[in-house]
Amino acid sequence: MPGTMTADGRTPSSIQATFEDALAKLPDGYVDGYFGNRSWRVTVKRSEDGKRTWLYGEELGGTDIVSLNLYRLDGPVSTLKPCEMSSAKVIEFVLGFEPSTAKAASRP
Repeated sequence: MPGTMTADGRTPSSIQATFEDALAKLPDGYVDGYFGNRSWRVTVKRSEDGKRTWLYGEELGGTDIVSLNLYRLDGPVSTLKPCEMSSAKVIEFVLGFEPSTAKAASRP
């Protein structure tokens, strides 16, 4: 279940792996899509060395946002750092976000 955490506050590895796979499938740059039957615009940026992924999403016509950094350190370990929101919220968003088939237009 998205958002599930262990007693020590960590995300179980199977959910983390599913989350990271879904995040990896999102295209770089801007993309419009849907989450929870609402329209969203999401920006994904990846560092050249592949060690950092940044995501910022905003609900179009609403006030909700999602923001995170995912750091890949040495080895298979990664660290999810949501920006002023719970890990559960960002995991649920990434797993449930459905990009539209057309890439979003450039931002105004």
